[in-house]
Amino acid sequence: MADRYLHLTGTAPGRFLTRRLGLPQPAPLRRWTLETPRLDGPLLHLTAGTSTIRDGLAKVLATTGLTVETRAARPAGIVLDATGATSARVLAEVHAALHPVVRSLAPGGRIVVIGTPPSPEDHHQAAAQQALEGFVRSLGKEVGRGSTVQLLRLPADGTPEAAESTLRFLLSPRSAYVSGQVIELTSAAPGSVPDWAAPLAGRTALVTGAARGIGASIASVLARDGAQVIALDVPGAQDDLVRTADRLGATALPLDITAPDAAARIAAAAPDGLDVLVHNAGITRDRRLANMPAERWAQVIEVNLDSVLRTTDELLASGALNRGGRIVATASIAGIAGNDGQTNYAASKAGVIGLVRSLGPRAAAEHGITVNAVAPGFIETRMTAAVPFLIREAGRRMNSLSQGGLPADVAEAVAWFAQPASGAVNGQVLRVCGQSLLGA
Repeated sequence: MADRYLHLTGTAPGRFLTRRLGLPQPAPLRRWTLETPRLDGPLLHLTAGTSTIRDGLAKVLATTGLTVETRAARPAGIVLDATGATSARVLAEVHAALHPVVRSLAPGGRIVVIGTPPSPEDHHQAAAQQALEGFVRSLGKEVGRGSTVQLLRLPADGTPEAAESTLRFLLSPRSAYVSGQVIELTSAAPGSVPDWAAPLAGRTALVTGAARGIGASIASVLARDGAQVIALDVPGAQDDLVRTADRLGATALPLDITAPDAAARIAAAAPDGLDVLVHNAGITRDRRLANMPAERWAQVIEVNLDSVLRTTDELLASGALNRGGRIVATASIAGIAGNDGQTNYAASKAGVIGLVRSLGPRAAAEHGITVNAVAPGFIETRMTAAVPFLIREAGRRMNSLSQGGLPADVAEAVAWFAQPASGAVNGQVLRVCGQSLLGA
């Protein structure tokens, strides 16, 4: 459904009216297309404190396709290396680096602050590095004009090379609806990507709930990036599923993910094993707890959480997931902040977050597989189009970008998680919500 308010604020009378009334003024977001694969303009590389990774980081930034400079009049992106922030005094250098340039950031620009995890052994370093999180979340709410701000934490014993896929994502139009996020990398070595135009070439990916909406968009982006896709959805959605699969050159697998033999049938559909498993299938059965019968609760938990746990366990145990593989699940902002009338849905999506954080380190150690999740906020789909007008408008405006996201925004994040080069990204939950004003 078209966002008429976004269109209105793009006109001169609309800008005048909304400015006078103090209403949100969302900026159209620049998303990835073949014609606009990267940001327009230079990348400003700044440092606060003493950095031991400056040269290595500069080499990685050069791979983004942006021209890296230490001075720029109108940068498309700004990367501030704050890994040397080990005391409260160094925070003054964070201010000194960004204060003069933040207003010059081009519309739709990107700011990425590089830090390290707070140390349990050094409370001064921990205070300074934790301060960066509050700084980034606040700056993300200030910059406006469709720009975004993130905090990327490198492991204390890691190198910038492990951050290449993440910086390529964050400093590109692919991350248009991601802001105010904290991403913490592990020290795992990244896999190689011979061709960044097709980073998933030679890999087999299965996407559940792929007939339409977000699932179909995920399948489309993974196929665009070179994956051979298996699109799964319930038999009742077979017509839409086949249309999606045919459009992408994918394989359609009509299957109820809650079936007892679901994992075995998935394994049979990928005889050479799966490299990417995307748990996207989900349902809602909204009602306040006092009015919610047991079957409505059970249906949501079974589809959104139990089936994810069961099929993941069985596919890992059987070896159907190849070493170096990627598991990506769909959580929700509701699982972080809660939502009226969605105790069942919020519980299931919070459960997915628990799965990711617990399984990620063990799956990496035992199978060389990473486990991550996306947590969408208000995404423009057929489901949100049916939401009453006032609630829909509130959902669109309750984020720093003052608009709803698109299924492609979620899909781009999934594709980043799925890349071989994202081996250092594990146990992460990325909110794709335009920095929702609800939740942490």
